[in-house]
Amino acid sequence: MIELFAEIDAAVRIGLPERARRPIGIIGAGAIVDVAHLPAYRKAGLEVVAITDLDPAKAADLARRHGIETVSDSAAAMLGDPRIEVIDIAVTAGAQPGLALAAIESGRPVLAQKPFAPDVSTGQRVVTLAAEHGVPIAVNQQLRFDEGIAAARRMVELGWIGEITAMSIMVDIRTDFFGGWPWMRELDRVEITYHSIHYHDVIRWFLGEPSTVFCAAGRLPEQAGRGETRTISTYLYDSGVRAIVHANHDNTHGDNSATFRIDGTAGAIRGTLGLLYDYPHGRPDTLELHSTELATDGWLPYPITGRWIPDAFAGPMCSLLSHLADGTPLRSSGADNLGTLRLIEALYTSIDEARAVHL
Repeated sequence: MIELFAEIDAAVRIGLPERARRPIGIIGAGAIVDVAHLPAYRKAGLEVVAITDLDPAKAADLARRHGIETVSDSAAAMLGDPRIEVIDIAVTAGAQPGLALAAIESGRPVLAQKPFAPDVSTGQRVVTLAAEHGVPIAVNQQLRFDEGIAAARRMVELGWIGEITAMSIMVDIRTDFFGGWPWMRELDRVEITYHSIHYHDVIRWFLGEPSTVFCAAGRLPEQAGRGETRTISTYLYDSGVRAIVHANHDNTHGDNSATFRIDGTAGAIRGTLGLLYDYPHGRPDTLELHSTELATDGWLPYPITGRWIPDAFAGPMCSLLSHLADGTPLRSSGADNLGTLRLIEALYTSIDEARAVHL
């Protein structure tokens, strides 16, 4: 099994040849840039040369602490800087499209934070403009690059559990959306848009587009914000495959859990997202395989050495840079991510209208 696991490790390792490195400018200086983007890029040896934010003091603070040479006065000033070859946009969904369109028109490849647009039609406009300008746009769906998730997908691709019959992602944690991010209080859509979009994107990555989805949402009566804080989403596929995402952010009892499971005709894979057990500190991820194809003799652990934050955040940028260097397909392109936006919209339609939605 050591030799077989070495093949998995090689497939999921995030790396980049020296010739693929390009100077990066980051628009946005929020917490996720501080704890995820910049540490991951530094570890991967990527060069961030400039940063900007609507709050110049925040940008200056991150530049000082992370050794970034330039604090640009604005996004427009950054796009006018000839040193910068790639733009990393890390702002809220409503602000993404205008910045992405401007970057594309400047000829810069873009890595856009998820969701990269507030709706499908706007996302399509961004993708269309990128195609017209011949400029790649990738979306920062970094859970696709988490070591445990990526390893599980490679195991599926190799046929180790046969054909998938079911998949589930179950998250039961406490997230203070409205205290940690006060701007979310006025939003009608919260949990799916800003958290479980990761899980829905991963379901698509493994299983493709469902034929029908149903979603129910809830919230605490005394919460500060309007949006949903817990959701249960079910996917139906014409093949008979079923999937579920259950995300609850109202667990105040200290027994956090975050698990995923993929069942197949010849085995199963199960794992945990350790980051969510004690966010932002977390614990190690786990991954285990049970296979009749490999005769694992029970559940066999796969050694996970990386973490979702910060390690997986290097993945989308390295994927974009590799694509620019040699045409390697993007793991999460803007065109592909339109499917995730359509899925999210279908889930919210299901919530609003209390019905199954056919895609």
